[in-house]
Amino acid sequence: MKILVIQQKMIGDVLTSSILFESLRKKFPKAQLDYLINEHTFPVVKNNPFIDNFIFFTKEAEASKKQLLKLAKSIKKQKYDVVIDVYSKLSSNILTYFSKAKIRISYHKSYSASFYTHNIKRKTVTDNLNGLAIENRLQLLKPLGIEALNLKPKIYLSDDEIKESKQFLIHNGLNFKKPILMISVLGSGDNKTYPLPYMARVIDTIYSLTNGQILFNYIPKQKNQATEIFNLCNEKTKPAIFLDVFGKNLREFIAITHHCNAVIGNEGGAINMAKALNVHTFAIFSPWIDKATWNLYEDKNNTGVHLKDYKPEIYTKPEKTYKKETRKLYNLFKPELFQDKLIEFLKNFNF
Repeated sequence: MKILVIQQKMIGDVLTSSILFESLRKKFPKAQLDYLINEHTFPVVKNNPFIDNFIFFTKEAEASKKQLLKLAKSIKKQKYDVVIDVYSKLSSNILTYFSKAKIRISYHKSYSASFYTHNIKRKTVTDNLNGLAIENRLQLLKPLGIEALNLKPKIYLSDDEIKESKQFLIHNGLNFKKPILMISVLGSGDNKTYPLPYMARVIDTIYSLTNGQILFNYIPKQKNQATEIFNLCNEKTKPAIFLDVFGKNLREFIAITHHCNAVIGNEGGAINMAKALNVHTFAIFSPWIDKATWNLYEDKNNTGVHLKDYKPEIYTKPEKTYKKETRKLYNLFKPELFQDKLIEFLKNFNF
């Protein structure tokens, strides 16, 4: 048997969808299990023991119908028995349809239902701590007779990666006898980035309670914004911030995160990766993101806060409809609203 799982785009999505492979391997131990993803997301699933092959959805396929059809034809040649389309957008609709797999599974959408043999309706509410992002993905396995529960995404680091990242931190002045806290200071875009002055106040609170060593998570093109946050922190906090200590690539970032006591800040890929490494997390959600979907495994070790938690009267419509109002809503989401929850989170670990 040959099975293809399709999950394009974001790092957090690719990591979360990787949970399907553990259940597929248990059910079909001799099957060939392949994963179609964007190339830049590969580091979060590298070394996953349940995945046999990776197929990359290239920028060319994303930009060109001709290249997309070329990819579709190459997938057809593989003669997959099952295709599970988690992404469920036009490009993956086309890839799945052209595969001619006997079993084609995705989420129910009226315009694409005819492309699939099984159309699964997403749940919109849950009382499961796993979160809707996990629960809805596991539903895609039901047509294959798989009832999976309580699976967590995992990132697999080699011993060498762990040793090298520890030496890197020591070389840059980190003391492993003191807490090391990663701050996700910036989101993937402005509409997922907590206001910079507010983030500085959060960092000041973290340092005052932990006396810890603080790493900033950002990419090189965000250096000016990261520096702005650093400059907004108070003078007592600044010496504890290692502004220029970060991984040169995503895999190095993951290895550094492995050594952190907690990752705190903007909800997104960094938070999801930390959870997959069993590192404690405190996520600040953007006002337009649905917390119920992405606040995975919420407990004392993994906490998330959202403006809706404190000002529910604002939300008379689904969160995503407020995307254009993000900046205004962010301004209402002052650190004082969740300060007690942040303090409680930090005290749980005796920093």
